[in-house]
Amino acid sequence: MACVRTIQRSGSRFYIDPEDPAIKRPGVTSIISMLPKPFLAFWNAKMVAELAVDSLSFIKEMRATAGRDAAVDYLKGAARRYTKVRADIGSDAHDMFERMIRGERVGHVHPDLEPYRAHFGEFLERVNPELVRAEDVAWSVTHDYAGSFDAILRIWLDDEGNVTPNRSGTPHLVVADWKTSKSTYADVALQMSAYAQADFIIDPDGNREPMPEFDGAVVLHITPDQWALMPVQIDRAVFDVFLNLRRVFTWDREISKGVIGRALARSTGALVTGTQRRA
Repeated sequence: MACVRTIQRSGSRFYIDPEDPAIKRPGVTSIISMLPKPFLAFWNAKMVAELAVDSLSFIKEMRATAGRDAAVDYLKGAARRYTKVRADIGSDAHDMFERMIRGERVGHVHPDLEPYRAHFGEFLERVNPELVRAEDVAWSVTHDYAGSFDAILRIWLDDEGNVTPNRSGTPHLVVADWKTSKSTYADVALQMSAYAQADFIIDPDGNREPMPEFDGAVVLHITPDQWALMPVQIDRAVFDVFLNLRRVFTWDREISKGVIGRALARSTGALVTGTQRRA
């Protein structure tokens, strides 16, 4: 994706228009991050608590040698460090998946990636999808967003919706996403609907073509223990929720910055009595 560059601003990703660098469209996942996630506070607290209990002697030693602030910073970073490790594995796995689905032979990999390699290989054998595109950018001028999708596939299904790996069923064009997280979450539907409803695709050479009409969407969830290919709802009702989040994104990044104006009047400071002045 050398043609479409991205930048980070205030924790959000923006895609730079290769034809006009002044145009920067927010990324799909940054828009979806506007969803409230109250469970993250409890998860973060749990990670810190578990680290403190499991590493009590180490924490005491750190406080004694490096100081209280260092120990506090170490505990505060528990969730961040875990997320980074998982993100690194996910990035490496996505790179491997793209190589495999493009037909490249992937030999020896790091032991942490081996279960993902084996499961993705089984997926290719059991489903036998046809790769239409991979890792291109979905671009929406109409609704002002962009995002990189994992793949567009053609899969074959029988009348009951079961995969026919010999391609004897009816072909279905689907937008696909690979997930290596512990669970598959509902917001993947928002992500996939945004890709499917974009105006066009930009490939690594900068070529643009209209986004095709899809028969549906699928998410391939792969963990070290198993894999599953699941259909994802991407109809208008789901896309409308994404568009609401797009408006919230504008509120959060732009409108909210200027809704409170300059003070019309303010206090002049604490009252100083005559007794205080004489003292």
